[in-house]
Amino acid sequence: MKYREWLKIWLDNYVQPSSKARTYEHYEYLCRTHVAPCIGDAEMREITPVYLQMYISRLLSEGNSVTGCGLASNTVNTVITLMQGSFRAAFASGEIDHDPSEKIKRPKKTGKKVECFSVGDQKRIESAVICHNKPKMFGIILCLYTGMRIGEALALEWSDVNLDKGLIYVTKSCRDNKSGVGGKRIVDTPKTVNSTRVIPVPKQLIPMLKQHKAESGGRWIISEDGEPVTVRSYQRSFELLLKRIGVEHKGFHALRHTFATRAIECGMDVKSLSEILGHKNPTVTLELYVHSLMEHKKEMMDRIGQAL
Repeated sequence: MKYREWLKIWLDNYVQPSSKARTYEHYEYLCRTHVAPCIGDAEMREITPVYLQMYISRLLSEGNSVTGCGLASNTVNTVITLMQGSFRAAFASGEIDHDPSEKIKRPKKTGKKVECFSVGDQKRIESAVICHNKPKMFGIILCLYTGMRIGEALALEWSDVNLDKGLIYVTKSCRDNKSGVGGKRIVDTPKTVNSTRVIPVPKQLIPMLKQHKAESGGRWIISEDGEPVTVRSYQRSFELLLKRIGVEHKGFHALRHTFATRAIECGMDVKSLSEILGHKNPTVTLELYVHSLMEHKKEMMDRIGQAL
């Protein structure tokens, strides 16, 4: 059996029934665009560990079909994960007599640069949102002061908010439906198990939420003319806002990083911040915001030094 044939069987019968839709879609995309075109015609029983390692090396050096450069190490690691899953299933089912993916050497992960807005740029963004005549833009401030991901914020309904207690219940997320079948967006469970969480809302934000609820109406907290907003549409609106007020472009996710950085600057403990962000554990938060934490530690040490 050729590897591409097994990949189809594996995706349809092993991945799709047991994984989240977004995981299946991502794996299917990688198989279709990277794995099958390169090694899909190889016979399963003839694939060796060296053959797979050479393929991984090609991905790292020239795997990007658009630029001709290498794929990011995080993307390559995902490709390795899906290949190992497919070969394990093939070995367990008797399709092959050994698993050639067991000893693949993974590339070192490269940490993404954490981008956040300065205090000055944050204030300019907030002022622009408040002065904006579109209620949907309020979601930008909501993300700046809760650290929610864009999909989580766009999936929020008013039933997910307790204004009396000042709590937001994050129980779902949304993403754009690239297939175009069944609507423009898909509402699903949050990114991970830990992403399901309760976020205390700053008391200063409660009056703004109440006013926004009175003005927006409808089911969704972030909507346009009562209709939910797609992720790409909202990202584009944010890009246009930054351009209009002359703030250097950063992705929407920078709002989440900005929240976390401000929280550290205010002295929030890492465990609380980790739970609010929906991270698996404080270690993830520490690794992601080590630079911000170091700046905070330096400031604290300087305060101690004032006693000298």
